[in-house]
Amino acid sequence: MAMLLGSAPARAQSSVSLYGLVDMSVGAARAAGSSDDVKNVDSGKMTTSFIGFKGSEDLGDGLSAIFQLDSFLRADGGQSGRFNGDTFWARNAWVGLSSKDWGSLKLGRNTTPLFVATLSFNPFGDSFGYSPSIRHVFTNGTVTGDSGWSDSALYTTPLIEGGLVGTAFVAAGEGAGGRNTGLGATWANSGPLAASLVYQKVEKDNGSTAVDNTKAWLGSVAYDLRAVKLFAQYGKVDNTTRDVDYKLYEAGAAIPVGNGKVLAQYGRISPSAGARRTTVTVGYDHWVSKRTDAYVMAMSDKVSGLTSGYSYSVGLRHRF
Repeated sequence: MAMLLGSAPARAQSSVSLYGLVDMSVGAARAAGSSDDVKNVDSGKMTTSFIGFKGSEDLGDGLSAIFQLDSFLRADGGQSGRFNGDTFWARNAWVGLSSKDWGSLKLGRNTTPLFVATLSFNPFGDSFGYSPSIRHVFTNGTVTGDSGWSDSALYTTPLIEGGLVGTAFVAAGEGAGGRNTGLGATWANSGPLAASLVYQKVEKDNGSTAVDNTKAWLGSVAYDLRAVKLFAQYGKVDNTTRDVDYKLYEAGAAIPVGNGKVLAQYGRISPSAGARRTTVTVGYDHWVSKRTDAYVMAMSDKVSGLTSGYSYSVGLRHRF
């Protein structure tokens, strides 16, 4: 922090922007183990809809003050948040400093490096509706602590020669259990290969909270052959509160076709106790313009011992 602050007097150059994304679709779904089909008009099947503000001010000598405030929303009903009771600025709410030489430090509510790595190395991105990776890591009772941490400090290194970027993340306990910690490294240069390795520890179970203690790591790789981009992920989550661990296997591909891509992914989660889950998703994402894309997706979701579930959607995303 001292090195970041040791800079010249502030300059008058600054910028603030409003941006966001709205994702709406129509389709149907049946949960694994259920016999009921649910027809739906849904928000956020491919990307959770949101609106945000971000900005920066040039402080001189390559140092900038930065901020970001993002709020999730449900466009199908006009509600804020991902669910009732969700924090209004749950996506991001931080202020920080950024330097080309020293990296960046962000204080507030930050998106976790584990979530960023999970979405960056699978063909369906951050889709809670259709990405097997996102669903297995964040919605299957595996990782705890949400995709963003409050009361946190996130440090990101500058780009290291060769294409390596590192992250260090900590969220204070503040009387609600121990602190959360995370480390990550991503390597990507101008070539076709990219890789990531992240680790996080959630330590919130102090007898008065409902959040399990978990340790998780995830290794990811992507290789772009131009005719097809391949993705693979392997990870493990240890739930020390319930004494159960989960192994995750994910493999997918994105194939350019016309003005879009055919997307496919297979994923499996194998717990040391409980049912195994296998999820397969295929679809096509077509770019109508630089800011708007239309998609059609279908997913099969199988849980050992239960009848199979499924979902399909036809949707539209618009960025502004």
